Amino acid sequence: MKYMETRTGRTFVLRLDQGEVLHEQIEAFAKGQGVLRGVVFTLGGAESDSELITGPGNGEDFAAGKPINTHFLDGVHESAGVGTLFPDETGTPVLHLHITCGREDRAVTGCARNGVVVWLYMEVVIIELQGERGARLPDPTSGFKLLCVDNDG
Repeated sequence: MKYMETRTGRTFVLRLDQGEVLHEQIEAFAKGQGVLRGVVFTLGGAESDSELITGPGNGEDFAAGKPINTHFLDGVHESAGVGTLFPDETGTPVLHLHITCGREDRAVTGCARNGVVVWLYMEVVIIELQGERGARLPDPTSGFKLLCVDNDG
């Protein structure tokens, strides 16, 4: 386990509107406000056909370049999510947000990275984390940009 200590900074409350793409809006807002690191909470409606990443085909033989499973929402869903913001190697804040979406007796959970579209509106709370450490750096094994808390890559 690796860890870092941080402090909380500013807190922002956002309202996203119909048709906006969740991760794009949060990352653009963070960049505009100079928020490089933070904790993110979301609550609201997810539009039909929003795409969630639901994991690798087989976690036991997962390696870079292998396909990942995706799920498209069939109908509007209620949703709640939690995630983190950390800068990539270029200093751009990148969101990693897992969201649970439910409709009637069905639910699906996945990463919002491929495009969750807001239905009607969505509430977002961003709590800034202050400090100079923590970044999303390329991982050669998975092919993903993973959180590195000690910045040693």
